[in-house]
Amino acid sequence: MPWSRIISGIVAIALALFATLLGGWYFTIVIAIVVFLGQQEYFNLVRARGIAPAAKTTMSVSLILLAICTLDGGLADAVMPIAGTFICFYLLFQPKMATIADISASIMGLFYVGYLPSYWVRLRSLGSAALSNIPLGGYWPTGWTDILDQRNLALLPQGLTATVLTFFCIWAADIGAYTIGKFFGKTRLSDISPKKTVEGAVFGISASVAIGLAGAYYLHLPRALYTGLALGLLIGIASLLGDLIESALKRDAGVKDSGQLIPGHGGILDRTDSYIFTAPLVYYFLTLLLPLITES
Repeated sequence: MPWSRIISGIVAIALALFATLLGGWYFTIVIAIVVFLGQQEYFNLVRARGIAPAAKTTMSVSLILLAICTLDGGLADAVMPIAGTFICFYLLFQPKMATIADISASIMGLFYVGYLPSYWVRLRSLGSAALSNIPLGGYWPTGWTDILDQRNLALLPQGLTATVLTFFCIWAADIGAYTIGKFFGKTRLSDISPKKTVEGAVFGISASVAIGLAGAYYLHLPRALYTGLALGLLIGIASLLGDLIESALKRDAGVKDSGQLIPGHGGILDRTDSYIFTAPLVYYFLTLLLPLITES
C-alpha cells in the first residue's frame, strides 16, 4: 500500500474521530465540506455523459438540508421533497429545455450525495442535545475516563458511541476486503469493479460483523449477540453496496477515479462511497429496531 494512501488515511481518520467527538455544528461543518466536494465530483461524472444538471442549486439545497438536520432532524424528511420540487422547477424554466437525464441526475445528486449523507448528522445527534457542554451544540468529555472507562459509557451521547462504532465497522470492512482481496482473492465479485473479489467481500463483511459484536458487548447493547451480528452484517453489506454503486458511476462516466483530491485515494467519493448507505440504515436500526429488541 503506498505511503501516500496510508498517511492520508490516518489524517482522515483522525479528523473524522475528532469531529465526531465534538458533534453539534462542528460535525455538521465537516459533513457539509464532504458533501459539497462529493457533489462536485458527482456532477463532474454526470457532465462527462453530456448531461446538464442543476449542480449549484442541488448543492445549495443539500447544505441547507444539513443545517436543518442539525436544528431538527425530524424536519429533514419534509425538506427532501420540497428541495426536489424546487430543483425540478428550476430546470424546467431554464432557457434550454431540460431533459429527463438532466432532471434525474439532479434529483439523484440530491438523494445520493445530499440526503443520504445527512443521516450522519442525525445519527451523531442522537441523545446529544441534553449532553452538550460547549458552544455550537458540541460536546467535550469532562474527563477522558468518560471514554476510556467502560463503566462511564452510559454517560456518553448515544450518537457519539453509535457513530464511532459504525466508523470502526466500515474501516474493518474496507481494510479486510482490501487486504484479503489483494493477496488471496481469486474469484471476481462483479464486472462493475474487476479488482473486487468474493474472498475480499466475504472477509470484509466478516470483519465488520466481528467489530459489531465486540462493540455491542462493550456498549452493553440489548441482546448483544444478535444486535452486534445484525449491525455488523448490515454495515458490511451497505459498505460494499456503496463501493459498487460508486464504481458503476465511474465506469459509466469512463473514469478511473472520481477526483484527485486525496493522495493515494482519488476523490472524496472514492474515499467516502462506503459511508453513503450505512448511516441511514444504522440510524433506523437504532431508532426503530433497537427499541423493539429492548422491549422484547
